[in-house]
Amino acid sequence: MDDPVPPQSTADAGGALFPYLVLATIVGVATGTIGSLFHLALNTLQQWPKLLGWQLEGPLLVLTAALITMIATVTAVALVRHVAPEAGGSGVQEVEGAMAGLRHVHGARVLPVKFFGGIAAIGGGLVLGREGPTIHIGASVASMLIKRFRLGATARSGLLASGAAAGLACAFNAPVAGVLFVIEETRRQFPYRFDTYMAVILASLLATVMTQWIGGRGPDLSMSAAEMPLSSLPLFVLLGCLLGGIGVLLNAGILRGLALAGAVGKRVPYLYPAAVGLAVGALLALLPDAVTGGEGLIPGWVRANPGTSALLMLSAIRFCTTIASYSVGAPGGIFAPILSLAACVGLAFAGVVHMIVPAGAAGSGAFAIAAMGGLFTASVRSPMVGVVLTLELTGAYAVTLPLVATCLAASLVARALGGSPIYEQLLDRTLRLAGATPPRRAQPPPGAL
Repeated sequence: MDDPVPPQSTADAGGALFPYLVLATIVGVATGTIGSLFHLALNTLQQWPKLLGWQLEGPLLVLTAALITMIATVTAVALVRHVAPEAGGSGVQEVEGAMAGLRHVHGARVLPVKFFGGIAAIGGGLVLGREGPTIHIGASVASMLIKRFRLGATARSGLLASGAAAGLACAFNAPVAGVLFVIEETRRQFPYRFDTYMAVILASLLATVMTQWIGGRGPDLSMSAAEMPLSSLPLFVLLGCLLGGIGVLLNAGILRGLALAGAVGKRVPYLYPAAVGLAVGALLALLPDAVTGGEGLIPGWVRANPGTSALLMLSAIRFCTTIASYSVGAPGGIFAPILSLAACVGLAFAGVVHMIVPAGAAGSGAFAIAAMGGLFTASVRSPMVGVVLTLELTGAYAVTLPLVATCLAASLVARALGGSPIYEQLLDRTLRLAGATPPRRAQPPPGAL
């Protein structure tokens, strides 16, 4: 009997590769353009607390900031609930569900809600990141092209993945991390073929080009760190073990926060987002380092090193504000809050190390940078994305080995503790709320990914 003929890829199907790459080009350019405008709007709007502080002081400043953030939060949540319910939160789980054929990305309604709702929520001061909305915006652009050209299932998944990669690349000026995100995070849903893979790379590249052309270099987390001796690697492994546990707790906290918000919302629809908005707004006036996405604060923390006690307090507050902010259901991601929380933990860890080994003070920046990748890995469970994203963000290639060691330990401990990837848990929750049955995922054997 002859061997069965393998399914023909788009690359071999009569020159169909070129039209598909044209679609990926549109996705990359459009995502980079819209995402850059989104980021520029946020960068401008996030100056309002400083401007308010020049006009008011004392209790009046706190009350006014609290009311502004509350209004922005409730507005963002109302947009989601009345226009595009699937636009709440990060959106990454929605993209993964759509790639698997379990959800639909309604791009025409999701894109404006992500854009304007994200500006309200993130610009208002909630502890949310801009990468989730940008990823969902990229997938929304792809979904509109999919609908227009009536693409098949495989081409559809590939173009949605291209939009997601372009969104992450645009958010952090990190094209390689955008490609790796698809390879590692969506490995169960992504159709690995020449055409789809090339489309992801092309879209990620062009989104980054547009980001740099429109908005300059994008988020600047450039940080220098001393090269750490090989003898310090056990300390980074220990840090990774700590972050593995924190990541599992953070994921569980987010799910419980969402459950609490849902329960309160059934009785008083906007009470929970209003309360969180008031609290976050008050902190914005009293302790600004405890709120906002926080990625822009990291270099300052590394330079100033507020002290171990202050960092531990800041870590605890940011842990709680991250959970509270995400659970209101406004458009916003968790990457940036994870990175800022991790930097606090890493610097505090370095402070403890310095108490025991005074010579370790020079490595504070290295511990902060390694922690950023480690906590990302523990929560999202994509270690290579954690490594590459951190390196592209910071440019601190001197700490590559400690960073890899931290991410490896964090991933192993998170798995040993029984934690599941955050987007997998969020997708299952979304499906249950929609009345669908989450996909059964067999427990992998010990040696499997």
